[in-house]
Amino acid sequence: MKRDNRLIYGAALAVILAGAGGFGLAKLTGHKPVATETTEHEEEAGHLDGIKVTPQAIRSAGIAVAEISAGGLSSEILAQGTVMATPNGQAILTARAGGAVTRLFKRLGDPVKAGETIALIQSRDAGQISADRSSAKARADLAQLNLAREKSLYEQKVSPRMAYEQAQAEASAAQAELRRTGAAVSAAHVTDDGQSVAVTSPITGRITSSTAILGAFVQPETELFRVSDPNLIQVEAAISAADSQRIVTGDRVIIEMPGGATADARIRSVTPSLNAETRAATAVIDVNTADLTPGLSLRVRIMPSQAGTSNAIVVPDEAVQTVEGQQVVFVRTADGFKPQAVVVGQSSAGRVEVLSGLSAGQSIATRNAFVLKAELGKGEGEEH
Repeated sequence: MKRDNRLIYGAALAVILAGAGGFGLAKLTGHKPVATETTEHEEEAGHLDGIKVTPQAIRSAGIAVAEISAGGLSSEILAQGTVMATPNGQAILTARAGGAVTRLFKRLGDPVKAGETIALIQSRDAGQISADRSSAKARADLAQLNLAREKSLYEQKVSPRMAYEQAQAEASAAQAELRRTGAAVSAAHVTDDGQSVAVTSPITGRITSSTAILGAFVQPETELFRVSDPNLIQVEAAISAADSQRIVTGDRVIIEMPGGATADARIRSVTPSLNAETRAATAVIDVNTADLTPGLSLRVRIMPSQAGTSNAIVVPDEAVQTVEGQQVVFVRTADGFKPQAVVVGQSSAGRVEVLSGLSAGQSIATRNAFVLKAELGKGEGEEH
């Protein structure tokens, strides 16, 4: 009887162990689905799961996303550029006459409108210019009265024609003098009281430089302010003589913005001669964004229309990460990113060719792609 009980207990223990073993196997293998037909790169990186990331988290992590296109390293020209104001986008405001600064209406960084007065300069020259105009107006008025009288006398056959013609000439000269003095008043921006000249802005923008000091005496043509319109900017990039021959007006340019974002632009012109100091030509690039500040230095990627053909994809080298011995890039998906194994080729100036694994038109993580790599490793660690 005792022997029969031992046999029953042993059989029950075997059933329990078998069930536990089956449950453990199912738990370890259940999350890995049976592979069907996959491509070569999908087989290599098939075990790497995607990462769910919200758009807000992407922005918070500083992850930049860019759409890729076909073309080898020869299809791009990398250059360093500087944001500059266009010829109509910056104005230097000077003192139109010598005198003392009596009023300051704006400070550094303040917005201004075209025609707005920024400062007043009390000047003896302003008084002289105003007095000249008043005298010219008086002479012009007198000449007009004399002309009207001589015309009446001539028509009545009282005065000779010569006297009438003389009055016409004097009236014309007086009007010319009045226009000249009026132009001087306008050019100097003399105030209505004739005591000061106004410093006004010819464009709408912001004050980017200010040297005016209240009460200070300034000489004529002294620079007092600079005003820039943030919407009227261009990028000037230095390029080699050889590369300048491959660029034409209208070629596409990708500007790498501060923070990792990019902006599309176009070539406006390329200087036909080289700078005497740098021995480089200057490419002038039209931009359509107000997120750039004059004086900012940044990198540009020029896509010359006369470049050689290539099927290779060129991406920033920081977009390529190594995960479990494989080189991958993180492709944007509907709810985040997915690591995609790639084969890379030659690299130059922070750019690397991807020979296979990507297709033109896909969007990938470029700047701060290592954050996704770290998140992928964290997820794998938690799973194990």
